[in-house]
Amino acid sequence: MGRVMLEKSGDVFVLTMDAGENRWNTAMVDDLTQALDEVERSVGAAALVTTGASQKFYSNGLDLDWRAAPEKHADAGDPAEFLFMEFMSRMITLPVPTVAAINGHVFGAGFMFALCHDYRIMRQDRGYMCANEIQLGMIIPGPELSLFRHKLPAHVFYESVQLARRWGGADALNAGIVNEIASSDMLQAQAVTKAQELAPLAVNRKQFGIQKENIFGADSILNDTNGAAFHLRNKALYAR
Repeated sequence: MGRVMLEKSGDVFVLTMDAGENRWNTAMVDDLTQALDEVERSVGAAALVTTGASQKFYSNGLDLDWRAAPEKHADAGDPAEFLFMEFMSRMITLPVPTVAAINGHVFGAGFMFALCHDYRIMRQDRGYMCANEIQLGMIIPGPELSLFRHKLPAHVFYESVQLARRWGGADALNAGIVNEIASSDMLQAQAVTKAQELAPLAVNRKQFGIQKENIFGADSILNDTNGAAFHLRNKALYAR
């Protein structure tokens, strides 16, 4: 896992992305997948914190140079094996609590990754979160729009995906994108403290994972066009 470091202290795994701007390519997904494998092999109380080694970037989005000329960036992996959406699906339903310690800029695919966590703490003095695809002349794929819509309030969703608004720490907190903000010196410690608090939820891993599937997976009740009264009258239809 050359682009990723994974350490454990108490019940908390700390995953540090250490590939410069931490752009997304096949090699990055593969390294992160191995890290998640290790986390899931653990038993009992556990939680995962992710952060970046850089003082500037948590993740700066897709590796666009690689996408444009993969033959010039062989170390970034085969584009045909870029299981990015599948990885995000796994992250959002990981059966342990997850906390993003957002240490710097978060753009595009990096924004997606941060939103796949259960809890987000952002550096208060530096860095923006932004879905910047429109600025790059790209259209946000449907699955990514679904993720943003599930995770963001309606007006924040539109400003983010259509207007490419850049959210600094205080604005991101006020908008409900992140749960806390912290100084750069305290960011990781604050994230680890929160993760340790949440770690006992992973004792019941099966249940923790199933409930995430009920929220984000197939036949999510959040997307059901029937109302709550119907759900309550027909509870057997929604048993898992």
